[in-house]
Amino acid sequence: MVSEPYTRPADAAQVSGARPVALPHRWPSDGTLDGMDGSKLARRLRRGALAVVAVSLLGGAAVFAANAWIRAGARPHVHTVSSVPAAPVVLVLGAQVYPDGTPSGFLAARLEIARQLFASGKVRAVLVSGDHGQWSYDEPGAMAAWLTARGVPASRVVQDHAGFDTYDSCQRARRIFGARDLIVVTQSYHLERAVTLCRDAGLSAVGVGDDTSRQFVPQWRRAQLREYGAAVKAAIDVLTGRDPAHLGRREPALDDAVAG
Repeated sequence: MVSEPYTRPADAAQVSGARPVALPHRWPSDGTLDGMDGSKLARRLRRGALAVVAVSLLGGAAVFAANAWIRAGARPHVHTVSSVPAAPVVLVLGAQVYPDGTPSGFLAARLEIARQLFASGKVRAVLVSGDHGQWSYDEPGAMAAWLTARGVPASRVVQDHAGFDTYDSCQRARRIFGARDLIVVTQSYHLERAVTLCRDAGLSAVGVGDDTSRQFVPQWRRAQLREYGAAVKAAIDVLTGRDPAHLGRREPALDDAVAG
């Protein structure tokens, strides 16, 4: 038996009462799209590609310029623990603290440098600056506890609870705590940015960087990569002259700690 080929009745929609259903859009076989001929489509694609390239080049130029500015401003002022000149204050920038209040390896390394500087008599007071935006998370409190547990007198440790980023910590050291000359301590990949931002804040700042944390290889590499973007943010902060997230009245605690 030979079957007849099936042919849809022309009036099938009317017979069934169903409404015609629009078929999904298909790319035309002749290379056009919604009435656009191939040459117009090609021109639009080229323009889009050129826009992407231009944005990429501008972004790359911004990253290059920001990092060059940071290096130029900081390199003459970077030292080791043994070579750094004495200053009244050492500023320790905050980093991660674990839920039990223990400083992370990166932060403990910064604090150890500050402890050595205090023990050698190169500084008279330690300003610990970090994030305390939530009651359950207290970087400066953990930093102060670490230092006092290792022999630094509590009267010589001052806490800045609104050091939410490097720019804020430097600005607040000058504008809230009245520091003028200080040593800033952080990891070496971050040090040039920290020194440049502190000097831009009006501080006579030099820096000492930690390299022992290189043992945490994945974290160190990720942090190095983040510095490229952080340099652009630093440049924007300086160009706009923004205020720190929190300002307030002048705090005399650092003056008292330096006086002893």
